Amino acid sequence: MSTLERVRHQLTAHPMALDAVLAAGVLGCMVAGSFVDPHGPDGVTWGFRTPDPLSLVLIGLSAAALVFRRRAPMTVLALTGGFSIVECVTGDPRAPVAMSAVIALFTVASATDRPTTWRVGLLTMTVLTAAAMLGGPLPWYAQENLGIFAWTGIGATAGDAVRSRRAFVQAIRDRAEKAERTREEEARRRVAEERLRIARDLHDVVAHHIALVNVQAGVAAHVMDKRPDQAKEALAHVREASRSALNELRATVGLLRQSGDPEAPTEPAPGLDRLDELVGTFRSAGQHVEVARADGDTKLPAAVDLAAYRVIQEALTNVQKHAGTEAKAEVSVVRVGPNIEITVLDNGAGDDEDPADGGGHGLLGMRERVTALRGTLTTGPRYGGGFRVHAILPVKTRGRAADDAV
Repeated sequence: MSTLERVRHQLTAHPMALDAVLAAGVLGCMVAGSFVDPHGPDGVTWGFRTPDPLSLVLIGLSAAALVFRRRAPMTVLALTGGFSIVECVTGDPRAPVAMSAVIALFTVASATDRPTTWRVGLLTMTVLTAAAMLGGPLPWYAQENLGIFAWTGIGATAGDAVRSRRAFVQAIRDRAEKAERTREEEARRRVAEERLRIARDLHDVVAHHIALVNVQAGVAAHVMDKRPDQAKEALAHVREASRSALNELRATVGLLRQSGDPEAPTEPAPGLDRLDELVGTFRSAGQHVEVARADGDTKLPAAVDLAAYRVIQEALTNVQKHAGTEAKAEVSVVRVGPNIEITVLDNGAGDDEDPADGGGHGLLGMRERVTALRGTLTTGPRYGGGFRVHAILPVKTRGRAADDAV
């Protein structure tokens, strides 16, 4: 960043300092103009003159008032306008004090609405021009008097143009933000509607075919001993209903797949019985992982077993991604009463951001999976460095919770 840009940013961050710089510039222009005589002697266009001391005082006061033009624009306009009227009536030769009033009128026009700009602008133009034409020492048709009329009109017009452009840019920005919010809300609404539709389809498919399977299985159990032929026919109906349910489930869930998604795996869902294999993959990648188990080979439901495996998998993946291969990870699986607790700790040797600060969905997916089983998940940085993932999963799950987690 250049020195000029740095100064501009600092002045923009401090509006009053910027106004002070502007006031100093206007003061310099007015002082320089007060020593210039537009009607030089012997037909010369420009000449030198000595301004009246009162004019220099009015110049200083009007420039000082411009420092506060953003805080009180109307008050500053009234003060600079009053100083300009006094100069128009008493100044001989006249000093360009009206320049400060033009700047103040520009500020009022850029900070208010258009009706106010029209009213204040016309009033300022009329009062200053009338005072110069009627009360001043110059003839009413002097170019200085016409110049006051022109410059006040330019100040009001320029301020209104700046205000209009600022409002236009803000309107475009607001419209873009509103369109973005509307687009996001519409996307979320459509996703929710699609999820609801698929959930209803799945419910209808499962409820219908499971009811048939239940009835036919009951018939088969009832007639198994006395009428095996009828039992065999009922079991055939069970097999047909289950096949239809699987086909419809596959068709419904297949709607969620993208064209490039891999095929569904045919191997069983992983669980804690494959924990050593999982840890081995991370160790082969250079990760230092230690495992401690005190679960007593507890037989877990499929949903809980899969959730425990996925929590450890995602936690170790986060360690490798965010803490680096030099970090040390500790995995513990402990049976505590009716629950099984999964804990993954790391010492945070890397310099990357914490997993909780990243833009991925790993922690969110872990939380949703654990919550679906009516468990709890706690994640966060450790005291002294590192990260901690702690999940509590019930060993025995209710049927609905298990269904939601699968």
